[in-house]
Amino acid sequence: MADTDSPTSEFDLHLEMDSLAGKSSMELEGLPLFSSRPIGRKISSVDITTESGIVGHGSENCGSQCIILRGIFRSIKIALFSNKLNLLVPFGPSAILVDKITKNHGWVFFLSLVGIIPLAERLGWATEQLAFFTGPTVGGLLNATFGNATEMIISMLALQNGMIRVVQQSLLGSILSNLLLVLGCALFGGGLALRREQVFNKPSAAMNSGLLLMAVMGLLFPAVLHYTRTELHFGKSELALSRFSSCIMLVAYVAYIFFQLTSQKNLYMPINEEESPTDENSVDEEVPDISKWESIVWLFTLTCFISILSQYLVNAIEGASVAMNIPVAFISVILLPIVGNAAEHAGAVMFAVKDKLDISLGVAIGSSTQISMFVIPFTVVVGWIMGLPMDLNFKLFETATLIMTVLVVAFMLQEGTSNYFKGLMLLLCYLIVAASFFVHIDEDSSRKLCGFYLRLEYTLLCNTYLSFILQRRIILKSCTYKKRKKKKKKRHILKSVGILRPQT
Repeated sequence: MADTDSPTSEFDLHLEMDSLAGKSSMELEGLPLFSSRPIGRKISSVDITTESGIVGHGSENCGSQCIILRGIFRSIKIALFSNKLNLLVPFGPSAILVDKITKNHGWVFFLSLVGIIPLAERLGWATEQLAFFTGPTVGGLLNATFGNATEMIISMLALQNGMIRVVQQSLLGSILSNLLLVLGCALFGGGLALRREQVFNKPSAAMNSGLLLMAVMGLLFPAVLHYTRTELHFGKSELALSRFSSCIMLVAYVAYIFFQLTSQKNLYMPINEEESPTDENSVDEEVPDISKWESIVWLFTLTCFISILSQYLVNAIEGASVAMNIPVAFISVILLPIVGNAAEHAGAVMFAVKDKLDISLGVAIGSSTQISMFVIPFTVVVGWIMGLPMDLNFKLFETATLIMTVLVVAFMLQEGTSNYFKGLMLLLCYLIVAASFFVHIDEDSSRKLCGFYLRLEYTLLCNTYLSFILQRRIILKSCTYKKRKKKKKKRHILKSVGILRPQT
């Protein structure tokens, strides 16, 4: 059988060589290196398949484990070691250690505030990675949603602790920070980098400005109703109006999202991309750094870490205000939003420098629109469910600041062009707002601070009284001990002399 099979195998080989000789090199690259047919009978095909199956199964298991471990290490390396801002990550665990060891609220607040900054930036990065797999419209919505996740987490924790004024002022400060600080830095940086006027999509900016004015209307009427004393039921009409207006604002925001996703998909496309969609997109096409499921895992992990640090941050606000001698209003309106808007701040400036001003406006104004039309009404509804009197009355000073800010931004953007001078004006306006809140003392916060001071003085008095009692007891015990010692010594002397007889 072996003799009869050998000529046929040689004939097959000659045929294969003749057929391969007429093919080009490109066609040869697609052919398999080994043929599945056995050439001769000297080596059994069953033996080859069994041996390759055993070796292949073990190598596949080892290879799959190595691939998974390499993917995990690569994802951790990209997420934690690709940005210099991650050098601030150890500040978060340091805040937890300081709180457990010393209970120094000033240091706990500072360390947790700094520790949240890189986590918020990485949360924005993970959202951008997920946006590669969802499309531009849903990706922009995800960027706006998870960009405000830090503010939302801080607000929910403060609302759970009953700190309603901190919730109101931190959300107001986030709107002011996005409209004045983030947008101002974007316009200023883009104008200085390009040395010319930048053009943006005017209908998109006008629509966001209209939504901001609607939010201002929802916040204005409860404050006016409160300060003019024209409530139908004193103390109840203001809260009922706030809850009704919050539901209306939530419906308006849902309609805005539906409008954005369906009928106006190209409304938020940058003007430069509409003019030349094929020139730069092919060159500047970006590729995601991690996969879809890795970005989802990082979103969940970073949100958990931000929630833990935000708990320490919220608990240390009042103590930090006392320790650093800074008003609670300044901490809530200025310091907390700067941390929450760190990701939006860096992204907006970067896009403006690259002459993508429409994306910068979408980040800054879109984030303010979402906070004013979704996050604030949502906190009112959550407070309603929890039985807390969370309302839309942000007090007269805060409401007037918001109205002036929205009007200034609307006037700056009405022409559809921007330059570095407009950005400088917005930054100077933010400095005025920051100085105003530094010298502003909120009534409710001052009452809470008075209560905090009273509790602190009460604990100090109690500790002083307890220490006084303990010292008095120690002194009395030492005195009685000395008296007893003297009596024993006197009796011993009398016994030795013989004056005092021993007791039988």
